[in-house]
Amino acid sequence: MKTKKAILALSDGKIFEGISFGSEGETSGEIVFNTSITGYQEILTDPSYKGQIVNMTYPLIGNYGICEEDHESRQPYAEALIIKELSPFPSNWRSNVSLDEFMKNRGIMGIQGIDTRALTRHIRDYGEQVGIISTIDADHQSLISKASELPGLEGKDLVKEVSCQKPYSWEEAEIEINTASKSAHDQPEHSKQYKVIVYDCGVKYNILRKLRNHNCDVTVVPASTSAKEVLSMSPDGIVVSNGPGDPAAVPYMVENITDIIGKKPVMGICLGNQIIAQALGYKTFKLKFGHHGGNQPVMDLRTKKVAITSQNHCFAIDGESLNNGQSCKFGKVEISHINLNDESIEGLRCVDVPAFAVQYHPEASPGPHDSSYIFNEFIEMIASFQ
Repeated sequence: MKTKKAILALSDGKIFEGISFGSEGETSGEIVFNTSITGYQEILTDPSYKGQIVNMTYPLIGNYGICEEDHESRQPYAEALIIKELSPFPSNWRSNVSLDEFMKNRGIMGIQGIDTRALTRHIRDYGEQVGIISTIDADHQSLISKASELPGLEGKDLVKEVSCQKPYSWEEAEIEINTASKSAHDQPEHSKQYKVIVYDCGVKYNILRKLRNHNCDVTVVPASTSAKEVLSMSPDGIVVSNGPGDPAAVPYMVENITDIIGKKPVMGICLGNQIIAQALGYKTFKLKFGHHGGNQPVMDLRTKKVAITSQNHCFAIDGESLNNGQSCKFGKVEISHINLNDESIEGLRCVDVPAFAVQYHPEASPGPHDSSYIFNEFIEMIASFQ
C-alpha cells in the first residue's frame, strides 16, 4: 500500500509526523482527544465536532468499518481524525465501506502513525489548541505560523453552520439489530402520543431515534426559529439539542429558550444544557481540555447513583455565576448532576417550571446506555404538565 507523509502542527510549535489516510490536502481545527474505544463513525458524523480535529486515544481504529445506517447526521462534521494505527481489514457483517474509503469519499483528512498518547498528554498539560494537518506543506515553521494565526472555538457561532435550513419530520426509531437482516426496514411500529419540537443546534440522529422510541411525534426546526413560531405549533414538549462551538456565541437561541421556559416542558442536551443555563442566568466558560469520550462518571445528586456517560463538550457552566443556582426569574434552580472527575456541572433542574437539562449525551452513540432514563423523565414531565 502506498503511503504519503502527513504533518500535524500545533499552534504552540509542537510537531508530529505521520502517514496520511483518508483525503489529502490541508485542514485545520481545534484539537481534542476522545477516549472512546469504539464509535469513530458516530464521532466523525456528530455535528458537535464541527471545527475540531479528533485525536482517538484507543490505538487501533477502523477495525469494523463503516455502516451507513449508523451515521449521526447527514454528513461528517469533524475536520480530521488522528489515530495511532488504521486497521486495513475491517470485519463487520453490517459494514458498507472501510474507514479509509469513507474518509476519502467524504473529503475528510486523517493522520496515523503518530504517538497519540504523547499528543493527549500534551493537550492535558497545555490545553486544547488549534492544529493543522497537511500533506502539501512540509515546512514545519510555515505550518506552525499558520496554526498560530487561526482562532479557536471561543466566540464562534458554529450552530448556524450545522443547523437544518427548514423544518422536517423524523420517523425513524432506534434500529433493532438481528442476524436475519442488516437493514433498518421492518422495525417495530411506534405511536405518536406526544408532539415534540427539537431545536437543531447540531442534533444527533440518536436523540431523534430515542424520542420516536418513546412514542413522540418529532419535528426538527432550525436554530433560528423564533419561540413564537415554535409555540404556535402547539408542542407538548421542546428539546434543545447538542451542537458545536461556544454557547455564549448563540444569543438568539438563549432568547428563544428564555421565551419558552415556563410555557412548555423543555429538555436540553449538551449545548442545549448550556443554552438553558444561560436563559436561567448562568454564564459559561471554556474547559482546559474538555470532556470527550464514552467513560465519564456522572452522579445524579437526587439518587446518588453514578452513570458512566458519553460526552463531547469544550465548555461548561459556571456554578458560581447564579449564586450556586439558588434562584432565577423562573424560580428555584437545582444542580442535578455533577462530573466525578472534575466536579463540573452536568445537569440543571428547575423546581418551579417544567425544565431540565444534562451536559452529557443520554442517547449515547457511541457510549454506554446508563443515562437513557433521562428520556423517560422527559416523557413523565410532559405527561404531568398536561
